[in-house]
Amino acid sequence: MSHSNDVQRIDRWLFFTRFYKTRTLASKSVTGGHVKLNGQRAAPGARVRIGDAIDLVRHRIPYHVTVTGIPGRRGPAAEARSCYREHPEAMRNRITLEEGLRQDRLLMPKTSGRPDKHTRRTLRTHHRNQN
Repeated sequence: MSHSNDVQRIDRWLFFTRFYKTRTLASKSVTGGHVKLNGQRAAPGARVRIGDAIDLVRHRIPYHVTVTGIPGRRGPAAEARSCYREHPEAMRNRITLEEGLRQDRLLMPKTSGRPDKHTRRTLRTHHRNQN
């Protein structure tokens, strides 16, 4: 099998650029319809080229990036970031959304450790009564 430095499978590219911890997770995300390549729903074997636009949703956070390089390995984060350019408006929207989610977590009631079944029930009742 010959490898070309200008083309790579999308699941591999997403794994190498550190959007997903494993290639299996990247492949499942692509199969699940969370990744679009140039505006079209992608398959795990879809080929990524420099200049392609990738839209993906990871942990309910949307990303819109343009491919600027094809990585040869899963290297350091700085090396991975050099392989794509995130669109400025999408980045601002993502940061705003992340800050909102962080604020929501800060407003949730705190527990002293991992909640058990009864504590979770109490927290749910407390949350319902506030709304």
